[in-house]
Amino acid sequence: MTTFGQRLGAALSEHGPLCVGIDPHEALLTAWGLPVSADGVREFGLRVVEAASGRVGVVKPQVAFFERFGSRGFAALEDTMAAAREAGLVVIADAKRGDIGTTMDGYAAAWLHRGSPLEADAVTVSPYLGAESLTATLKTALRHGKGAFVLAATSNPEAAVVQRALVDDAAADEGERVAARVLRDVAWLNLGLPGALGSVGVVVGATVERAEFGLTDLALAGAPILAPGFGAQGAEPADLRRFGYVASQVVASESRSVLSAGPDTLAARIAERATLYREVLHG
Repeated sequence: MTTFGQRLGAALSEHGPLCVGIDPHEALLTAWGLPVSADGVREFGLRVVEAASGRVGVVKPQVAFFERFGSRGFAALEDTMAAAREAGLVVIADAKRGDIGTTMDGYAAAWLHRGSPLEADAVTVSPYLGAESLTATLKTALRHGKGAFVLAATSNPEAAVVQRALVDDAAADEGERVAARVLRDVAWLNLGLPGALGSVGVVVGATVERAEFGLTDLALAGAPILAPGFGAQGAEPADLRRFGYVASQVVASESRSVLSAGPDTLAARIAERATLYREVLHG
């Protein structure tokens, strides 16, 4: 069984860092001439998958835009993710789940068990009920050859007051930030996994100053990095260089800036943006 880190590494090596977000905002559905309904988000998702296939290695459906339509919305998400995985794309479900005990086990079964209707290759999870509350879920991911991205230093500015706060407990390193502690509490699960990339990653916004969160190159070594903030939020492909020695581990997520091209020119926009990211990384 290949690990998520191995599959992700292969996808990044072949196609480069660009990850296309599948975010069927109401405004985008309207602009694309699609109904604001479960049928609309299904059609939207399948069109994005078709345009992304062969041009990037990773897609990231934003679960909220499907969930708003209830059971039919989830059915649309199931179809979208199944089509993406069938096309050979690595699928990161952007669900941001976080809870404790058997509730978190349920989320793990939904997103990470093989054969689940909502099966993804990886899921985003929140550590803010305590990073240790995620340990069972992360171990489940590893057992099933799946991955997870734990929120550490997100791209929304209002999160900084929490994520840059100093940790105050006996196990904390001196001056340790919350984001750095989150990374330390989950990254050990990558030890001993095959390949250059582990399967437990973190979310680090492309627009944040990593040093302010204590996220050093050494601490991030081997951990996949899901980086929102590219495109509409202000970061450009050249900002990959801000990740320094760990730039090759970055999954650079763009959504609205790509999707706004519309269905007729979406494939061309994806190809153009993917080329820019590869040139920055390898040029």
